[in-house]
Amino acid sequence: MVPSDDHQVKAIAKLVKYFGWKWVAAVSEDDDYGRYAFQGLFEEFRKIGVCVAYYEIIPKVYNRKRILEIVDVIKKSTAKVVISFAGEGELYPLFSEYAYQNITGIQWIASEAWVTASLFSPGEFYPSLGGIIGFAIRRGEIPGLKDFLLQVNPTLNPNNSLVKEFWSTMFGCSFYPLNVSDESGKMLPFCSGHESLEEKYSTYLDMSNTRVSYNVYKAVYAVAHSLHNLLSCEAGKGPFENSSCADITNISPCGDPIASYDIINWQKGLDGNIKFVTVGRYDTSNGAGKELWIHEDAIIWTNHQTKVPTSVCSESCHPGTRKGVRRGQPLCCFDCLPCTDGETSNQTDSIECTQCPSDFWSNAERTECIPKEIEFLAYDEIGASLTVIALFGACLTFGVLGIFLYYKSTPIVRVNNSELSFFILISLALCFLCSIAFIGEPADWSCMFRHTVFSVTFSLCISCILGKTVVVLMAFKATQPGSTIMKWFGPLQQRIMIFCCTFIQIIICAIWLISMPPFPVKNTKYNNSKIILECHVGSALAFWCVLGYIGVLACMCFVLAFLARKLPGNFNEAKYITFSMLIFCSVWLAFIPAYVSSPGKYTVAVEIFAILASSFGLLFCIFAPKCYIILLKPEKNTKKAKTLHYNIHRATQEVTN
Repeated sequence: MVPSDDHQVKAIAKLVKYFGWKWVAAVSEDDDYGRYAFQGLFEEFRKIGVCVAYYEIIPKVYNRKRILEIVDVIKKSTAKVVISFAGEGELYPLFSEYAYQNITGIQWIASEAWVTASLFSPGEFYPSLGGIIGFAIRRGEIPGLKDFLLQVNPTLNPNNSLVKEFWSTMFGCSFYPLNVSDESGKMLPFCSGHESLEEKYSTYLDMSNTRVSYNVYKAVYAVAHSLHNLLSCEAGKGPFENSSCADITNISPCGDPIASYDIINWQKGLDGNIKFVTVGRYDTSNGAGKELWIHEDAIIWTNHQTKVPTSVCSESCHPGTRKGVRRGQPLCCFDCLPCTDGETSNQTDSIECTQCPSDFWSNAERTECIPKEIEFLAYDEIGASLTVIALFGACLTFGVLGIFLYYKSTPIVRVNNSELSFFILISLALCFLCSIAFIGEPADWSCMFRHTVFSVTFSLCISCILGKTVVVLMAFKATQPGSTIMKWFGPLQQRIMIFCCTFIQIIICAIWLISMPPFPVKNTKYNNSKIILECHVGSALAFWCVLGYIGVLACMCFVLAFLARKLPGNFNEAKYITFSMLIFCSVWLAFIPAYVSSPGKYTVAVEIFAILASSFGLLFCIFAPKCYIILLKPEKNTKKAKTLHYNIHRATQEVTN
């Protein structure tokens, strides 16, 4: 009627799981009881993820060296929960040394073989062994047992030698008439038979711990009732198929009894000795998952703790980290590795981190995925400053245009081809304003518009400057006697040249927009935690063709202006155009590596900066000297320059004659 040890193994495994112990140790005696029990227990541990730090076997024959080795292993191990399947006789040498060395802090789990062993109940064991918890065979009350024990008396059973032996042992007396002495030589008194068991040996009559006796009692009555039912069974009223009875000549057991254990806790009694307190129960009749019941508040743990002791090889990994297995160590021993950027774990002891979706990123704690920050060059950031600068540049350009319109009849304005000057100023204003199109959230239309308007306005501006440079160069050539060159480069031809140079850029842009236009993209290349909205150029070839064409116009303008820089004349602006083209080319040459290497929204900022810097360079280099003379040095803006103006004017008029 004692449950199979397989049930006890499962009960201990459930107890370990209940208290969350992941790192335990094992000690057994050197026999089949311990070995088979732990073989099954280790298999249960494997299922629930519990690791065994060590497994030590107590020798059958006492060996002090081996006992000291086991005690040393227990002391040095990080496992604070030790499970033992052994008999009290095998454990006594180990626990004696264990208590002698005053080892504490170890939570022992006892099998039913020794959990109620009175051998360890003396108070000297309590400091080290107090708090032990384990499973014991269910205790029960045997009706009439106490009354029966009180009736045991040699006077009532004079012919029962066992009663006389029991009585002699209990009271230290002798029934023999001859003088009998004990081992020390002391003479034993004569047993009268009237000694009182109830008064002197209360423990003998203590019915609170009748565990083995109760199970023997149950076994006897179970067999008796079974045989009675077997013999009294009537055919047609039996419990088997077709209401038949069992064959009385072929009897076999039907199965194991229901597993039922008391959970015992070793606590200190009022007398200082260890008492065995029931703090729970394990009963398989309650159904799967409900077998274990524990009154946790009633447990006194090792070292008088009221909290459940912990026993882990590694502390739990909190959310935001994952387990990293240590090479050559059990799975319960691990390092907690933080999840990498873009990965999360929201559970304790996660085995792996989960990758966030493409539009999400991990928070700082790596516990959840949050939407990625969307970034673009907005007006409320550096875009506001660039917008102010662009508007300032446009206003300044219109201011210069106003000055030129107001002083259009003065020599300095007339001598430098006022029509081309007006075209240059208007196109420069458009260059300043086109930079604003690069600010804000990219869209399909804005991506196409910003690149198109940029390329066309700059082509128009450089074409006008190229035309002005050619006019300056041709005008000086036309002043030579007999020269008819200006009839091939009059006002009409100048307009045609400007239109053609600009139209070529328009054609390139049209092909670009038709074949593979710019479009908005979500860029995560530079910063995985952000979505950078930017305009992809679409066709890289077309993009660099646009910039290259502007560069070709600028280089042509630079070369021609460089050739005309030393021609005579008070108002020769070729040297200013040369310097402006030098600045323009330098800005855009520096732009290329900066554009390629700038991350995210700063790529757009670099492009805007290049537009504004080159526009300011053209404005100041070409028109600042003229405005300086017009506004601050009016005495230089006199008829002394009219000779040059007259010659240029005469040359340009030859075309119309």
